[in-house]
Amino acid sequence: MQAKDYHVSPGHSGSHEERKRALLRDGEFYRAGVAHARAQITHSARPEVMFHSVLDHATWVLRARADALLKPTGTSVSVLAPYALTAISFIRKRKLGKQALGASVLLGAIGWYLQRKRAQQVSY
Repeated sequence: MQAKDYHVSPGHSGSHEERKRALLRDGEFYRAGVAHARAQITHSARPEVMFHSVLDHATWVLRARADALLKPTGTSVSVLAPYALTAISFIRKRKLGKQALGASVLLGAIGWYLQRKRAQQVSY
């Protein structure tokens, strides 16, 4: 480690008391940093905090994946979210959950079929 410069002008070593105060101050900062790091580790090791971190990471991964899929269309999850929330709210108020699930499965199957058909046409 290199010695720190405590605003001592070149050629002057400063008084013994100034150096002692500076070292004590550094030691205090170091101890506070160690105590903070210990508290952070203890907090992060709690099961509910770990679960929250896992949930945050999973959400981020899904969001990044959805944005990557939507990128060719020029839109993103944040643009579509208000429309999706409105649609979900409408479906819940009208109790159309089963019908909406059936429609989304049907649309997914049609999309899969069209994508498969397009891939076969490209390969020929």
